[in-house]
Amino acid sequence: MCTQIPDFDNGAGVWFRVSPVIEHDTLAASIRHASEDAAMTLTRPADEVARLGDEIYERDIRPQVEANHHGEYVAIDVDSGCWGLATDLLDARMRLDHQVSDIDAGNVWCVRVGFRTLRNFGGRPWRTAG
Repeated sequence: MCTQIPDFDNGAGVWFRVSPVIEHDTLAASIRHASEDAAMTLTRPADEVARLGDEIYERDIRPQVEANHHGEYVAIDVDSGCWGLATDLLDARMRLDHQVSDIDAGNVWCVRVGFRTLRNFGGRPWRTAG
């Protein structure tokens, strides 16, 4: 079950789920845990995770974050619909991990707010239209 931690107000009355600051020891342990999860077998095909993640982002998350969090990262658990938002991709995933216990690493979809791709390699970033 996703727990909301209403401790950030964007000024427009929209509350975001954010987590407290993570200690370095916890971060290292979580990185080890994430690498162990990656070795597990996937429960869903990658294209289904992508489809579900994009649906959740467009329906539930984008209206809340698009205006004030351009360029930040969102990690979405496609099973529960919970998400973490941060300026760094690893921090977004860590915030998601603090909200949901027992996340299947293969069922997490990441999105960069305001961009069509998570990362770019050379050239200009692929921003969304509008």
